[in-house]
Amino acid sequence: MRMSMPAVRGRVIPAVGFGLSLMAAGPALADSGSGGSDRSNTPACGKGEVWDSRSQKCVRAENGVVPDEALTDYAEALIKAHRYQEVIAVLDLMKDPDTAVALNYRGYATRRMGRVDEGIGYYLKSVRLDPHYAQVREYLGEAYVIKGDIARAEEQLNAIKKICGGTTCEQYQNLVVYIADPAK
Repeated sequence: MRMSMPAVRGRVIPAVGFGLSLMAAGPALADSGSGGSDRSNTPACGKGEVWDSRSQKCVRAENGVVPDEALTDYAEALIKAHRYQEVIAVLDLMKDPDTAVALNYRGYATRRMGRVDEGIGYYLKSVRLDPHYAQVREYLGEAYVIKGDIARAEEQLNAIKKICGGTTCEQYQNLVVYIADPAK
């Protein structure tokens, strides 16, 4: 995988621009091995809907309909489908959007939409909440590479090395490759 606080909290997200249809995502929904739950079985939902793992069906996207954890799971599936604006809309449905995982995904989506500095801000908030979260450190390092700040990217690489107890974890390997060749 390579997420702004819009004023939509507290009401139903309009279907316009919230096309959660993932029918074309196919293999993009496979689990990244990043330590989260398996989202490879997350089905595609229509516009204005999110997947409710409790009822095993798509439900209308509105605050309080599904638990926060299910929303972050669905946000990850949307990330894998490269539907970054929709990631933001899903995260805006959360009761507690200030978790390390939600902030990481919000940072990732905003960064991928070209708002790198904003993404870095979310990543840094995530790191403050969970300094041992290797994935956010990987993405923060990538953002620093985009900014041309290799020294800070390497600081994140060293933090990941300490978190993982070595250089063999996926996040470390991904960031090493990204620092060497950001085009990959």
